[in-house]
Amino acid sequence: MKKIYEKFMKRCFTLAKKGNTLPNPMVGCVLTDENGNIIAEGYHKKCGENHAERDALLKIEGKCPKNTTLYVNLEPCSHFGKTPPCADLIIEKGVKKVVVGMEDVNPIVKGNGIKKLQDAGIEVVLGVLENEAKELNKVFIKNMTEKKPYVLIKTATTLDSKIALQNGVSKWITDDYSRQIVMKLRSEYQAIMTGSGTVLADNPNLTARTPKGKNPIRIIIDREGKIPLEYNVFKENAEKIYLVTNSEKKYSGHIQKINFEGFSKLFKTLYSFGIYNVLIEAGTGLNSEIIASNDADEIYNFIAPKIFGGGKDFVSGFNFDKIENTVHLRDLKIKKLKNDVLITGKFLYDNKKEENL
Repeated sequence: MKKIYEKFMKRCFTLAKKGNTLPNPMVGCVLTDENGNIIAEGYHKKCGENHAERDALLKIEGKCPKNTTLYVNLEPCSHFGKTPPCADLIIEKGVKKVVVGMEDVNPIVKGNGIKKLQDAGIEVVLGVLENEAKELNKVFIKNMTEKKPYVLIKTATTLDSKIALQNGVSKWITDDYSRQIVMKLRSEYQAIMTGSGTVLADNPNLTARTPKGKNPIRIIIDREGKIPLEYNVFKENAEKIYLVTNSEKKYSGHIQKINFEGFSKLFKTLYSFGIYNVLIEAGTGLNSEIIASNDADEIYNFIAPKIFGGGKDFVSGFNFDKIENTVHLRDLKIKKLKNDVLITGKFLYDNKKEENL
């Protein structure tokens, strides 16, 4: 049965990815009859619309066929929100078994949906491809458990971990193929954050530059107000522009200022503004500060087959007296691109965070 469960759970993942659901989780649902044939599918399309289970179940008139199994990558909800409880409809439709990828981390739901199903006599199988289910909804998990956005650091380095020459020149370390991947990342993240050092050195546009890509919200860290007003980051071609500064300089009305009081508070503020994930594209200083603040969740490190021998490091300023106390990564993945290599990994700061993710 394990292979069958995993087969249909993978289909749930595929369906879930079709949705644009922030701040809600991505959820897909598959219904099968007693012979293992798919009789209906559904997914959560966007916040406020039917959840995946309801989307699938309403495609069946009346009761479900005998011995119907419902597959879903996240525990069915048990409360009234923008839509009625999915657990109630599952019971009403006469589903025999429910196979779940992971328990919901939302305290309103956590365990309650499963209990409601079990109390109604429905068999529940929990934890099928659980790690994959958590990876799919890593943004939702961080949002729900910490009330902060999910933070991904993107960096491009040489083999000796340099992001620029000593004179500041950094264009281009990686090749065009790698930069296309970065453009896609920008279009997938709500917001992009960078610092004044990067802006002053490169005068970037911070646009998606993909056919259907939407320019991300810009978050500019410029505590001393060093960036000239005519620089590209202040152009009105982004949905919103947040300037994090303690400067008294006057800015155009389309730029919203946020006082800087530390990164932990900043990320909580951004979450309260409805920003649920942030892509960091910055230099040594900002990369180092965000990692040191324990607010970075993941890294995409593009490595070019080049050696600078000197120049600016990806991070600096960390001083440890024991190797075990250094910043650790987990879930490392290495992918060969055209000319470059992409290494991805999750930051592991403590055991509690490892359990959440």
